[in-house]
Amino acid sequence: MRATRGEHLFYAITYTILSVLALSCLLPLVHIFAVSLSDNDAVMSGKVSFWPVQFTLESYKLLVEGTPIVRSFNNSIIITVIGTILNMIFTVMAGYPLSRKYFYGRRFFSMAIVFTMLFSAGLIPNFLLVKSLGLLDSYWSLWLPGIVSAWNLLVLRSFFENIPEELVEAARIDGCSEWGLLGRIFLPLSLPVLAALSLFYGVGHWNSFFSVLMYINDSAKHNLSVLVQNMIQSQQLLNEINHQMNMGTADDSINKITPQSIRAAGIMTMVIPMVIVYPFLQKFFVKGMLIGSIKG
Repeated sequence: MRATRGEHLFYAITYTILSVLALSCLLPLVHIFAVSLSDNDAVMSGKVSFWPVQFTLESYKLLVEGTPIVRSFNNSIIITVIGTILNMIFTVMAGYPLSRKYFYGRRFFSMAIVFTMLFSAGLIPNFLLVKSLGLLDSYWSLWLPGIVSAWNLLVLRSFFENIPEELVEAARIDGCSEWGLLGRIFLPLSLPVLAALSLFYGVGHWNSFFSVLMYINDSAKHNLSVLVQNMIQSQQLLNEINHQMNMGTADDSINKITPQSIRAAGIMTMVIPMVIVYPFLQKFFVKGMLIGSIKG
């Protein structure tokens, strides 16, 4: 069936609006990337738009040698990888029983989980709880309070509910236990939604900022988000970095680096890993979200 003239017009307007929105999100990132690779004079004179002017990597060199960005990068990886693994284990362990109709108290626990989406204890009670548990200055203070996302749990439960009951009955006839059902039937069929939820959890951990500031007092344990934010807000920190590098080297190229370039390099260092990972999970991400939202 051929599309009508009105449908063509609708599609044209829709694609135009979506393209403008996509460019509004992409172009600032491209500009920051160009600034991080440009010379001081070009940045200060406003010549840099979406392409590096007088290409240089000195801002990244200064960032690595003059800041604890390598340590913060490693901290971010630890927080993200371990946190995501814990999130997925507990989400699966909670989502599977809630998807089974014979689970006693299934409705009560589901309503209790939905209740946490509408009401929370608040900032101060959460801090006092973490402090009373002795988790301050520990990454467990970042992992335990949000170890299961109510929304992600409901998505996974919905996906498990859509798995044909005939497969479950056939597996039970063959003597499969509950752990066998989970490991041999449910998890292999749930790879798309598991990848999508892992991406949700991973991005949340990678970008965690306020919780790190609130619970982690040791600056040696801070992640990339905190370091980059400090660089953006603190001119004094950038001046100290430049002074330290100028004292340690006679290379005049260091003087060609502006605070704008250092900030841009820090932002790109935080953004690039997620940009690299997402294309590999995009197929699973889209498929998982669609399957988890369709009944039958």
